[in-house]
Amino acid sequence: MADKTQSFSAEEKAAMKERVREAKAAAANADGDAEVRAKIAGMAVADRAMAERIHATMRSEFPDLAPRTYYGMPAYAKDGKVLCFFKDAGKFKSRYASFEFADVAALDDGEMWPVSFAVTKLTDDAVARIVALVRRALG
Repeated sequence: MADKTQSFSAEEKAAMKERVREAKAAAANADGDAEVRAKIAGMAVADRAMAERIHATMRSEFPDLAPRTYYGMPAYAKDGKVLCFFKDAGKFKSRYASFEFADVAALDDGEMWPVSFAVTKLTDDAVARIVALVRRALG
């Protein structure tokens, strides 16, 4: 009998398959913006609204960041490396969506710092905080 603690969930397996597909699309110079928009369109209504606003904000505030998908999530890359991404609640059946940063983000603050932020409602203040964090992450 297989040890269930060693297996991946269906959502995790799907994310890994997405990552393989993304790598192939990147090699073929696929349109990252179109892929991000397609992923956003498939989200639940509440998450879709937040993702659309984040995407519009990222495109207007950070035009040099390249939109792409990252394990099937809308992401924004600098010099080919993912800097940040939006994880909708439905992606891994979470209680809330999150805005997260990859390890290339310059958010270092001593021995420990946050890289993931729960997002339950995207107010103007929350958008301003995301913009400030991305600016900081860019160094």
